[in-house]
Amino acid sequence: MIPVTKPFLPAEKEFRDYIKGIWVRQWLTNNGPLVNSLELQLKEFLDLKYLLFLSNGTLALQLAIKALDLDGEVITTPFSFVATTSAIAWQGCKPVFVDIDPYTLNIDAGKIEAAITARTTAIVATHVFGNPCDIEAIQHIATKHGLKVIFDAAHCFGVRYKGRSIFEYGDISTVSFHSTKLYHTIEGGAVITKCPELLKKMALMRAFGYSGIDTFSEVGVNAKNSEFHAAMGLCNLKHVDKILQRRRYLYQQYKIRLKGLDVAFQHIDYPEDYNYAYFPVIFETEALMMESKDALELEQIYSRRYFYPSLSSLPYVDQVAMPVCDSIAARILCLPLYHTLTTAELDLICRILLRTQRFGKLKAPLTPSFNHDIIPHITSKLAHRAVKN
Repeated sequence: MIPVTKPFLPAEKEFRDYIKGIWVRQWLTNNGPLVNSLELQLKEFLDLKYLLFLSNGTLALQLAIKALDLDGEVITTPFSFVATTSAIAWQGCKPVFVDIDPYTLNIDAGKIEAAITARTTAIVATHVFGNPCDIEAIQHIATKHGLKVIFDAAHCFGVRYKGRSIFEYGDISTVSFHSTKLYHTIEGGAVITKCPELLKKMALMRAFGYSGIDTFSEVGVNAKNSEFHAAMGLCNLKHVDKILQRRRYLYQQYKIRLKGLDVAFQHIDYPEDYNYAYFPVIFETEALMMESKDALELEQIYSRRYFYPSLSSLPYVDQVAMPVCDSIAARILCLPLYHTLTTAELDLICRILLRTQRFGKLKAPLTPSFNHDIIPHITSKLAHRAVKN
């Protein structure tokens, strides 16, 4: 069985050594020494001044929205994980969707100003699959109209933009350290800002608003994380460079092997600073996508329809048509990509996709004697339309 993703796990002894220390100290949570150590090491690794380690990426978004005192309308993307929209709605704001760019898959900055009203207070933009948004255009619009900017950088660990960490941009950036991410703390996330006052405010808010014994100075929640999660984060941080290197290699192998497939790829403006977090492919039609997905599943290979359906179709938002997003969401498929995926497994995935395109969906699993080498690479009739990096 080949899943769409697998979490990286360090050597068991590495993790156990940290756990022994937790047992000795009996300090399990509430800003323990491992949490503090992880925050320091993350800031050093990412070249950041301010970062707060939280219990998950959804709370990171909610904390960011609350810390900026947002209300009214918040412009956002319909193409992201549901937490991007739910966090806005949860905080009592109204998500206002702007369609996406068909190549980068990020919010189309050229359409944002038309969605701004007197009630607009912020823009929440996702760097989709770790691919940076049009940051300068978004920031220019926000400055012009007096809006706050939150970048949902859930997929962006290790990504740099114009020589700086992607987390350096916007009023606040958020990231997820969920176990599905290339760097994880089992469950976890973080908020990053350049503003010390915002950092102090969010630090209070993540711990119920405590500012001292029996003293509260902010409305707060429990967004703290534990020593056990920090231990996993400290272990995994030592391996990030080799994880990024391996994912880059697998991503490039997919691009080489799928050269003859009638699909488009997400356009990455800065591939040298990308983290290769996902490998999405966009088929010509939803039917062709589903046929390929079914063919893979016949071999117990599991892809994922990230992100389907469009967030603009959620039951708790104003449902509006987003032509580009609706089309992309219906036709996109993320293929398996993780540190321990082998070249042989990747080759099998690609051969199944190429075979399905030429001969249609298999009626039964491939037998061990099936000769994969008979499948030729076919010329893509859509090659001139495919997005290439």
